[in-house]
Amino acid sequence: MAEALRIGAADGLAELLAALRDTPAMRAKQAIQRPARSFPTPLEEGDARYALPGDDTAAIRCGDHYQLLAIEGMLPAFVESAPWFAGWSAVMANVSDIAAMGGRPTAVVNAYWHHDPHKAAEMLEGIRDACRAYGLVLAGGHTHHALDTRATLAVAITGIARRLLSSLHVQPGQVLAMAVDLEGRWHPGVPYWKAFEQTSGERLRNQLDVLPRLAEGGLLAAAKDISNAGLLGTLLMLLEPTGCGAVLDLDALPRPADGDLLRWLLAFPSYGFLLTLPERAWADVHNAFALEGLSCARIGRIDASARLQVQQGGKCAEFWNLAELPFTGFTQSPTSREEY
Repeated sequence: MAEALRIGAADGLAELLAALRDTPAMRAKQAIQRPARSFPTPLEEGDARYALPGDDTAAIRCGDHYQLLAIEGMLPAFVESAPWFAGWSAVMANVSDIAAMGGRPTAVVNAYWHHDPHKAAEMLEGIRDACRAYGLVLAGGHTHHALDTRATLAVAITGIARRLLSSLHVQPGQVLAMAVDLEGRWHPGVPYWKAFEQTSGERLRNQLDVLPRLAEGGLLAAAKDISNAGLLGTLLMLLEPTGCGAVLDLDALPRPADGDLLRWLLAFPSYGFLLTLPERAWADVHNAFALEGLSCARIGRIDASARLQVQQGGKCAEFWNLAELPFTGFTQSPTSREEY
């Protein structure tokens, strides 16, 4: 919260963007550049590209579909202080990654270490509750209990996609949109917008299924779930693999009624996605989310500039230039963009 309070003092668009560039989550994403250097540049050609980092999951072609595989690790302090919520969140983050690829989740496994058997049981109950809600098989995993062990948790997931969404499909001229569930509330003390409490598993599953249905209908090109890097950091990760840029209109964002833009830009929503799509598909995409009680708005447009520019109240400022400053380091030549 100290970071959020410090950023909240920013006044004006330029000051706001300068503060948002230097958050712990943004710095953590830039640290990915170190492991990124060990992967091929440019990326592999054809379907082999989808199995490498850069998207929310690895995608491996298997006949007429893609097998999806992803993993999420929880911060030890989170696992220690909120074991049930950490277990639930590990599953929820994974199912969002699968949906962002146009897929449907199938099963999870977990690996955890813990020193407190009662908290470990709470954590596992959170995992089980989320699996029941999202219709997943909990297929086991690895456990380690010892008094001198720090509480840690990682959960991996599999899924299937018939037609893949990928950041490699982002192209200039596409509509940039945001889909989010605004029927939620803030989790105390952290920038987390949770819209799953007092919500049926059927509703949660139907909301997630909007993305694979739109993908299979050829109505979406790419999607990425809004993560702890916030809206702007997530958008950079969506743009970077193809070297595209975007103009983002802050005044167009769907957001909670409290009107706190700064807090919303830092938020990690339990259901929130950035989307790119062809102009022809906008009305159908908007209606598909609306039918599930979700807010979906056009918030900008993709271009070829490699720059993320942000508009607000008639003003425009540059947030990032990917041609000069990499973000995660996972990129490939703009000339090899997937035709969509």
